[in-house]
Amino acid sequence: MAISSLPCIQPVRVPLKACSFFPAGVCGGFNNKKRINAVLFSSLRKISNDINIESKVDTLLDSIKWDDKGLAVAIAQNVDTGAILMQGFVNRDALATTITSRKATFFSRSRATLWTKGETSNNFINIYDIFVDCDRDSIIYLGKPDGPTCHTGSETCYFTSIGDLFKEQEVEETNLALTTLYSLEATISKRELELAGKHGKPSWTKRLLLDENLLCSKIREEADELCRTLEEKEDSSCTASEMADVIYHAMVLLRRKDVKIENVLEVLRRRFSQSGIEEKQSRASTES
Repeated sequence: MAISSLPCIQPVRVPLKACSFFPAGVCGGFNNKKRINAVLFSSLRKISNDINIESKVDTLLDSIKWDDKGLAVAIAQNVDTGAILMQGFVNRDALATTITSRKATFFSRSRATLWTKGETSNNFINIYDIFVDCDRDSIIYLGKPDGPTCHTGSETCYFTSIGDLFKEQEVEETNLALTTLYSLEATISKRELELAGKHGKPSWTKRLLLDENLLCSKIREEADELCRTLEEKEDSSCTASEMADVIYHAMVLLRRKDVKIENVLEVLRRRFSQSGIEEKQSRASTES
């Protein structure tokens, strides 16, 4: 990571014999000399950018409040679901490697060496962004896992509820620490597997899953009611309530189509950097 390891930038003059190092058609004549200069300028600019990035990384690493062993806590979080995937420790080299490789890398205290999550299982955590807290002594790796994060095969390492421990219940690896949307998704999935209720009638969710006409009509109805809260200038609490109805019924449809809410959020994330026109063109090219 040291800047001194990079080559110094010096004025470069290239004789015409050096044309053999460039693609065919670049050399020959005044215009081609200009092209050579353009290629060299682009190369030098890349080196300059690399040096600038290295300098910024070193400055960042210097700003972290490493403990007396040169370590800090790093937490990996799913960029789409918000789920906490795992926690480990990093040193300067581990954080620097994560920044450059975009793969979540940690420092093993037991083996005293760096390790990249997925190096043996191929279940890498692909990093989209890195956050440090206000005290600069803990780090979040915001990324997308290629597969299960926990060595047990669970989606995350956090599946042990304190409540279950108090009740002395057996820990289930599927009992994940879910946020609201994912708890709703899990509940809808459970309803799909349920038999009829106590009075021989299926739950409302089960009815929706069994009747696509009923489901689609409810989604249209709830979407219309949501729009009316705007058109009729209803209270904001009404808007929140109607939006909750839209989300619930839409997620039942996702379950019916075997689509996860994570897939929806991933699509939204990809659209963040696109204009509406670009997004439509991208969708058209995919569908064609």
